[in-house]
Amino acid sequence: MRQRRVGGRLRAAGWVLAPLGLVLVLGSTSYFFARHQGVTVQGESMEPGYRQGEHLVVEHIGANEIRRGDVVLVRVPGRYQGAPVLRRVIGKGGDHVESDGTRVVVNGRQLDEPYVRRDELPSATTPYDVRVPDGRLFLLGDNRGNSNDSCFSLDEQSGSVTASGVLGRVREGFVVPPVLLASGGLGLVLALVGAGLWIGGYTARRDRRPLGAAPPWPAA
Repeated sequence: MRQRRVGGRLRAAGWVLAPLGLVLVLGSTSYFFARHQGVTVQGESMEPGYRQGEHLVVEHIGANEIRRGDVVLVRVPGRYQGAPVLRRVIGKGGDHVESDGTRVVVNGRQLDEPYVRRDELPSATTPYDVRVPDGRLFLLGDNRGNSNDSCFSLDEQSGSVTASGVLGRVREGFVVPPVLLASGGLGLVLALVGAGLWIGGYTARRDRRPLGAAPPWPAA
């Protein structure tokens, strides 16, 4: 009888721990993919930092989370054949952005841009002087000589694009957040322990069954 009770308790614990573990694992995984997506770099507009064919992780963010200097995945209606592209945020709504064709100045301060492609023969672009409208962004590619970006559409709201078109921000040196790792790891442990307890309880239940009567010894 005692063995029967022990087996029942093991199975009950297994039924609790295994589903709980699976919920933690699936919840962590679902949260990660709801907040992130993988993208592959297309074209040469973001070289040298982001080369064609490179795989990146993009974190989904709101328009109010965008920062100057971010590399964002953005979809611009009427441009790029509807496909999302990677561009760097140079100016936000209200910013004064100007360039002599080589240097870029934002709100009177020249940007230090170590990420820009430096060719032996620099490719200068057309000078511009714009004010970014509210709720919009001024975007440039890092490969300034080969990038279809804001400075090529200055007649359309100063070349800016709506901030709501940003799909996410590139995560540099991405690592899985410790909280998600801990939650997923704990869930996996609970699921395995629960499965082990359930199997142990089932085995104990089988072991308590009486054995069949032994066959009689043959007569001498």
